[in-house]
Amino acid sequence: MDIQTLQDVIAHSVAAYGEQAAYRYKIKKEIVDKSYNDVGRDSMAVSRMLDRFGMTGKHIALIGTTTYEWVVSFFGITNSGSVAVPIDAQLPAEAICELIKRADVEMLFYDEIRADAAAMIKEKCPGVKQLVSFQSAEKTDDVWSWEQLREENQGDYRAEIEPDKLCTILFTSGTTGKSKGVMLSHRNLTDNAVCLDMKIPAGTVTMTLLPINHVYCLTMDIIKGLFIGVTSCINDSIMHVQKNLKLFKPDMVLLVPLVIESIYAKLKSAGGVMPKKMVAKAAFGGNLKTVCSGGAYLDPEYVERFAEYGITILQGYGMTECSPVISTNLPWDNRKGSVGKLMPNCEAKVVDEELWIRGTSVMMGYYKMPEETAEALEDGWLKTGDLGYVDEDGFVYITGRKKNLIILANGENVSPEEMENQLLKNDLIKEILVRDNNQVIEAEIFPDYEYAKKKRMKDIRANLQELIDAYNKKQPSYKGIHSLIVREEEFEKTTAKKIKRF
Repeated sequence: MDIQTLQDVIAHSVAAYGEQAAYRYKIKKEIVDKSYNDVGRDSMAVSRMLDRFGMTGKHIALIGTTTYEWVVSFFGITNSGSVAVPIDAQLPAEAICELIKRADVEMLFYDEIRADAAAMIKEKCPGVKQLVSFQSAEKTDDVWSWEQLREENQGDYRAEIEPDKLCTILFTSGTTGKSKGVMLSHRNLTDNAVCLDMKIPAGTVTMTLLPINHVYCLTMDIIKGLFIGVTSCINDSIMHVQKNLKLFKPDMVLLVPLVIESIYAKLKSAGGVMPKKMVAKAAFGGNLKTVCSGGAYLDPEYVERFAEYGITILQGYGMTECSPVISTNLPWDNRKGSVGKLMPNCEAKVVDEELWIRGTSVMMGYYKMPEETAEALEDGWLKTGDLGYVDEDGFVYITGRKKNLIILANGENVSPEEMENQLLKNDLIKEILVRDNNQVIEAEIFPDYEYAKKKRMKDIRANLQELIDAYNKKQPSYKGIHSLIVREEEFEKTTAKKIKRF
């Protein structure tokens, strides 16, 4: 079957995996399984409810955490020829309203945890004509019950969808500046999900931990997961991760580096007489073999550290504008220090040290932002903003961000990320931001206070200064850090767990 749209992905998965469990989750103490057939039926019911409301072809928002209802609603929207607009459930209600207006949303599916945002949207977003609650048991006032509508709209549904039709608008959670609405087509998402065979067998158990409004989770956990036939277990709360790992016993998870680093710290502190592989089994339920890392830079040493615990980390690289994966390492095809080999549907070139990407996963542009689109795309090439290179075998190496470069008075260019990654190897440094302050390179550090306490450090600032002095001795003079700020609290971060730089 030729897979060109998300409708094709669902049709393929239903035909191939049928009654196998596609999703597994908890309702109170009960574990519920939803089959691939259920996903097909329920996503078609959502398409039919949109048709009933005259909303096919419109822009429709989803606000909530990862749930079965969210997932099948996303496919029901896109497979009706409508445009899905996932919104970050952690945003303030005012910011959600702004994005709803900017994306020309006319219908909203929402989780009751954001009933406050739904109420504000009713009041301040007149363009939104229909609201559907994922949890409401029956229609109340002008809010529809998702479950009631699902039951009333059972039946077959198929729309004629062009692969290059707009499928979703995903707002970036950028570390700087105003968020942009990235327009991705059906082809962008499906090609990214299906072009690379990672040799993951059907029936593999995964657990989804990342925010579902982010494209890394959406494409790799959800779309690719359905295409290859995994059983995806839904983590119901960030507070229950450890408990759910032991309950669901996943074989594989997708994580961002910040989470990987914090997990390693816990594994290390739990060490002692017990063998490392036994520690990992106790922590992760016993079956975890693979962790896919993306969303930010991961120190390659973590790959070796986790290998000691019997877990393979596959480092990858991507961005929302590329649907998102640009490159990934594989168990049988990887290179230390790289962020993986280019995806089969991507090609790359380096222009003034910046990595440019072209391929079927590159976005259509930014919604209603023509100037920003023209700045990001040139003759089909996406300017990633990342500094790096590609070796002769197609492996990608990233050295920093173009817009974060520190340009000194002597003309030297310094990558703050390179310096941060070196210093983060010290256990005392939990988070760090390196920047230019009036031509002086400054490091702002949030120390690991627990580590300092364990080591009985009396003067944390002095200890940090010692680390910086040792670092400076190994660097050319222009790369020296000559100002230190010690933080008492963590840095403010995006919902993708990246530090907001400015």
